[in-house]
Amino acid sequence: MIKTSPMAISNEQVERVATTVITGFLGSGKTTLLNALLTQDGMDKTAVLINEFGDIGLDHLLVREISEDVVLLNSGCICCSVRGDLISGLRDLFVKRTRGEIPQFDRVIIETTGLADPAPILHTLMTDPLLTSKFRLDSVVTTVDAVNGAHQLDHHPESIKQAAVADRILLTKADLVGETHRNTLATRLRALNPAAPIYPVHNGDIAAEKLFNAGLYDPTTKSMDVQKWLRDEAYDHHGEEVHGHTHDHKHDHHGHSHANDVNRHDDHIQSFCITFDDPIHWDAFVTWAEIFTQMRGESLLRVKGILNLVGEDAPVAIHAVQHIFHPPASLPAWPSDDHRSKIVFITKDLGPQIIRESLYHLNAAVAETAENGAPD
Repeated sequence: MIKTSPMAISNEQVERVATTVITGFLGSGKTTLLNALLTQDGMDKTAVLINEFGDIGLDHLLVREISEDVVLLNSGCICCSVRGDLISGLRDLFVKRTRGEIPQFDRVIIETTGLADPAPILHTLMTDPLLTSKFRLDSVVTTVDAVNGAHQLDHHPESIKQAAVADRILLTKADLVGETHRNTLATRLRALNPAAPIYPVHNGDIAAEKLFNAGLYDPTTKSMDVQKWLRDEAYDHHGEEVHGHTHDHKHDHHGHSHANDVNRHDDHIQSFCITFDDPIHWDAFVTWAEIFTQMRGESLLRVKGILNLVGEDAPVAIHAVQHIFHPPASLPAWPSDDHRSKIVFITKDLGPQIIRESLYHLNAAVAETAENGAPD
């Protein structure tokens, strides 16, 4: 739930350690990707948290062993084995850096297990007091096996969620399938997640910079890049933008129907952007968020948005994963002349109409109360 008013983003917040989560189903190429990433020159000042050292061949990369769970690689990258929980792993990493036991790092990559739902990891990064003060979520990268990906999407709901919440999708083993098969899978993934770029990858070979800087803060320009983070234009092109107005317009949401296979997991996932022309009352949005996170939190796979609030000149960025809303942040300025509120949703078994109408009616009720004068 959102319990605080929007706060301006401070220098300390933007200077937090950028964190990338790599997820993907078993056998989809996460280990191959990490092996390739660890050899790249640009990976110095990066710490990588993996499940077990044994999963990645480190012998030819190893410079020295810092502790039982931490080693330094010849690329300058720090590699850590997370045997306990993620919170302890990240805290230990930060403490070692503070004590000078390991080199300084400005980026963390976290590898998840193949069967993991990425939501709990994102929750941890968004809610733990120490982690939120020292680390910021920069990107979620999902590997999808081009050979077996369609079968995994059909039979394993985890793989659907992994693709749906991604900021980047890597189509691995793309060289092992024909163009038609590859394009069919890419189209299916794009329907699940219109905003995520899809990169075909062979043997984990991809420039590291393509995986990073998907967050709200762009370290290359040292500024907020809302359009890159929100990517709401992807929903315009995909036929998935839904408008909320103060008057009644009928905008049908174009879902993805598969008449021949009504039980496909894809059919439970929807991606759409809701746009509001008029400013939103903060109290209305907070009430809406509390209701939906309590009653339908499991259906809100990921929410990102920029709000035009009544009485505020600057926009406010919001971000949620299921039951958890990240503290809202006031941005320095609007990224363009378009000052409409735009909220991107990736949901499970939850369509845009109930979201749009509930938020619209709550906002109208708060506006009416404010206009008539709040009761004593």
